[in-house]
Amino acid sequence: MSDYFIADLHLDLSMNALEWNRDLRQSIREINRRETGMNDKPDRRHATVSFDELRKGSIGLVVATQKVRYVAPDNSLTGWHSPEQAWAQTQGQLAWYRAMEEDGQMVMIRTKEELKAHLDLWANDEPNDRKPIGYVLSLEGADSLVTVDHLETAWDYGLRAVGPAHYGPGRYANGTDSSGKLNEQGIALLRKMDSLGMILDVTHLNDDAFWHALELYNGPVWASHNNCRALVNHNRQFSDDMIKALIERDAIIGLALDAWMMVPDWVRGRSTPRSMKCNLEVMADHLDHICRIAGSTSNIAIGSDLDGGYGTEQCPYDVVTIADLQKIPEILRKRGYSGADIRAITGENLIRFLIRSGSF
Repeated sequence: MSDYFIADLHLDLSMNALEWNRDLRQSIREINRRETGMNDKPDRRHATVSFDELRKGSIGLVVATQKVRYVAPDNSLTGWHSPEQAWAQTQGQLAWYRAMEEDGQMVMIRTKEELKAHLDLWANDEPNDRKPIGYVLSLEGADSLVTVDHLETAWDYGLRAVGPAHYGPGRYANGTDSSGKLNEQGIALLRKMDSLGMILDVTHLNDDAFWHALELYNGPVWASHNNCRALVNHNRQFSDDMIKALIERDAIIGLALDAWMMVPDWVRGRSTPRSMKCNLEVMADHLDHICRIAGSTSNIAIGSDLDGGYGTEQCPYDVVTIADLQKIPEILRKRGYSGADIRAITGENLIRFLIRSGSF
């Protein structure tokens, strides 16, 4: 479909499979048809991600998550009522990834050799429709790690990146819409991650925890799906100082396509992508902002987060399926980005990061 190989730094594939009950081997049309009449989640009938659409968009490499939240009795967020339940759910998500590998849909990437072999496969002249989607396994929110020692078990089965927090208060760190540095468990978690060579995902860390984590952590750092606070003023976003700190660490930042993170004044359930003029050009505005701070395109990637609890009702209106990420290169070309810059943004920055990270 395109000369541009795309890597996506953040997709919640197993969550969609197990919690939304979506068979990603089906077409988008069929996935959405089967949700007719369902209203348990706001994005029913609005899915954008399937294996076919990933292949159509030449999106051959993704960072795929395990995503499970533990909630304390006084926490109003949705989640599991014990760390052990949360851990069990992550193991179910792992089982789904393994089932998709057995079916030829996916392949886990754990080493430089596996990464090279996978990239060579996607670089050949054969059609993409039979190629597996390569995935690096990441944990979004560490609450499911019953103890810090569970991290070694996770490393052994292929986990390579961890975000210590998600929304609200967590067992290791506090996330979006909260405050406070890492607790003692969180500090021990970072030490263990450092010893294993894991990637620290600073996405969702509140400001206090963000700065605390960067102070403590010596290993590789990325932000899998974040946008700019200067353009949308919310604590979920990165301030310019935070972006500068990440650039100094040679981190990469994946730009997210959740509309409320792209345009200001979004009202959930009322705003629409067209009414808010939210399209891929807006994503490029956030990209431009980071590139101006960095002075280059070296720290940018795509971390779409598509179908991360929302769908076409809350993503750019020119994205019908994830294959529409292939519209990004032309948007960037018109803004003056070179072919080398575009290749870096769409995939090469993430690939270089993985190779140099020491986690593979």
